[in-house]
Amino acid sequence: MNLVTDEKHGKIIDVGSFQHFIIMKEKLEKKMKCMLCFVNYPVIKKQFFVTNITNITNNDLQQNENITTLYALDPEARTFCFHDGKYGHTITNGAVYNRCSDIDFNSYYNGNFTVGIEGSRVGTIIDLGSSEDLKEKYKYSETVGNGQGFASIHRKNNTIFILKGNAYNNTFQVMDESSTLFQERSTASSSVILGHLYLVRITDHSNAAFERIVKMLVIAYRPNELVTIRWELLI
Repeated sequence: MNLVTDEKHGKIIDVGSFQHFIIMKEKLEKKMKCMLCFVNYPVIKKQFFVTNITNITNNDLQQNENITTLYALDPEARTFCFHDGKYGHTITNGAVYNRCSDIDFNSYYNGNFTVGIEGSRVGTIIDLGSSEDLKEKYKYSETVGNGQGFASIHRKNNTIFILKGNAYNNTFQVMDESSTLFQERSTASSSVILGHLYLVRITDHSNAAFERIVKMLVIAYRPNELVTIRWELLI
């Protein structure tokens, strides 16, 4: 006669008996539960991450659309259109075509932005300096990260304004560069400098109603390779 110990109840029982069958059945059920949990873990994990992804808000996605990287050696992505937020060139039927190029990176002059490059378009680009430069010049209060100056720059008619005093007082002052921006120019270029802010104005000799004004901030730069800008149309 073979005997085994029932660990749960502290009893010795016969192998092959009904009691032994019940014990073995309970052990098998426990093993099956463990196996099911292990097999289902990747599915549960995948569902968890999918839920997180779908919780991204439209505001986050919209914010990312105002950050663009231009690539010096890419036939499409070295120019950019502020009107629709897409690259200025397109490859169609085996050839590169201009689609809408408001600004160019590195093609006309190494390490430069160039504007006013399409047909009868003319452009002006002004390097405003860094956030620290603007804070020092216009004597307004910044917060950690120095983003208030860039955020506050806006247009009213033919005048550009920037923050005055405290960031949350909703008071502004005229920028000295405003008058220069609204002077008629031709094709214009400016050196790309990491951390600098720029104002861009593009008009059209053949269309008096056309005007495009943009503020930009260079947030990443590798010379002769790429530049990343945060930009916003000033309407």
